[in-house]
Amino acid sequence: MSAKSESSNTKPVIKQQDFIESIADALQFISYYHPLDFVQALADAYEREQSEAAKHAIAQMLQNSRMSAQGHRPICQDTGIVTCFVKVGMDVQWDKTDMTVQEMVDEGTRRAYLNPDNPLRASIVADPAGTRKNTGDNTPAVVHLDMVHGAKVDVMIAAKGGGSENKSKMVMLNPSDSVADWVVETLPKMGAGWCPPGMIGLGIGGTAEKSAVLAKESLMDPVDIHELIERGPQNAEEELRLEIFERVNKLGIGAQGLGGLTTVVDVKINSLPTHAASKPVTLIPNCAATRHVHFTLDGSGPADLQPPKLEDWPDITFEVGENVRRVNLDELKKDDVLDWKMGETVLLSGKLLTGRDAAHKRIADMLSKGEPLPVDFTDKFIYYVGPVDPVGDEAVGPAGPTTATRMDKFTDTMLEQTGIIGMIGKAERGQKTVDSIAQHKAVYLMAVGGAAYLVAKAVKKAKVVAFDDLGMEAIYEFEVEDMPVTVAVDAQGNNAHQAGPATWAVKIAEADAFPG
Repeated sequence: MSAKSESSNTKPVIKQQDFIESIADALQFISYYHPLDFVQALADAYEREQSEAAKHAIAQMLQNSRMSAQGHRPICQDTGIVTCFVKVGMDVQWDKTDMTVQEMVDEGTRRAYLNPDNPLRASIVADPAGTRKNTGDNTPAVVHLDMVHGAKVDVMIAAKGGGSENKSKMVMLNPSDSVADWVVETLPKMGAGWCPPGMIGLGIGGTAEKSAVLAKESLMDPVDIHELIERGPQNAEEELRLEIFERVNKLGIGAQGLGGLTTVVDVKINSLPTHAASKPVTLIPNCAATRHVHFTLDGSGPADLQPPKLEDWPDITFEVGENVRRVNLDELKKDDVLDWKMGETVLLSGKLLTGRDAAHKRIADMLSKGEPLPVDFTDKFIYYVGPVDPVGDEAVGPAGPTTATRMDKFTDTMLEQTGIIGMIGKAERGQKTVDSIAQHKAVYLMAVGGAAYLVAKAVKKAKVVAFDDLGMEAIYEFEVEDMPVTVAVDAQGNNAHQAGPATWAVKIAEADAFPG
């Protein structure tokens, strides 16, 4: 036997089925298991936090995280767009070559999202500039493929929620411009739709499109900012990480944008040489539903993903205080919300309706044509949500709020023509919407993004009442019991997403000026 043929026989053979199975298992795994480094970072943020609103929000995130790990159900109702970094060793051989890496990742994605034991929400739409029809199985995935030295296949895979992905920002700075200044200027303009606290990833250099890939890949790294603080920076990039981390957290944006000490738990940077005339920078945030895992295939079988131990989660639970308002939605009238105050905790019980982007557009079209609506919104609340399908005895799968600002352009019409008295979502509303809420003496309530499984436990019954063809964007009627929300905009137009960060930015500045 020649040396050449002998060498070829010793190369590892990666089985196509092992790769597909590993992708499917990994996507199921990250749907309900937070990385433990991120859980610990949230726990540390909880212990440090002095803002009551932010502390309550982080407590709900941590309780939801533990519940999802126990129940093997999604951390967030937005189970994400699959992003996969695959590094294939040059010495790797495949047992079959009838599928590309993209096709294998898509097959694994399809199996994961259609798993009957834990179905994941399919959110991917084809023809994005036209019909935007849901593909039904969350494919295709976004795959970044590199050929590298070695005899293994290395995979980093994430499920990225739309709320955080939509807040991505890219800029072509001048070579002498400060990246930190740009980030500190940009982050407050992003609002809270990315569900802080989370991580931000920065890609610096390369070309415009490469900086975005660098930023996304940086979010696959573990949380280690406090280790960096303890040992001190050793290069300019680490100095930049620390500068941005400190300056961003001094903005006072806080958990869910309600004001507080922790806006980011880490800042990641990937960089690449670039043109002397250029400085491309992309910022991509990771939300409170940070989901990713890393595995390697060497020909010995599929990935062995070890589940974390439940005792690794902190013993932190969300408990409402004494100053809580309990509301029966079935008896509520428009005048009843007039005395609700910004920042107040409310527990909702009774029936509410759901509806998000596609439903709102259809409602607006029907109203413009003078057509009757399929449901009566009079004196009702509408919850911006697209739930996961239920399993077992669940009334509904994880059902956390979606970003409310996407419904801003419909809000004036909804308040004027449908009779709704309130809305529930996540993150801030635009100023025109806040003004409309005040004008119509309505309220906007905020549920915690990143606490979808916890919220779903408050839903006792659920049924589709309109637009069944829209799938997860159909209008549901939820019957809830003690669903926790916060008054984000009251009937007078007081806005927690403005007042909270402004207050905490001042408090942080004062604490820095007069330490101790």
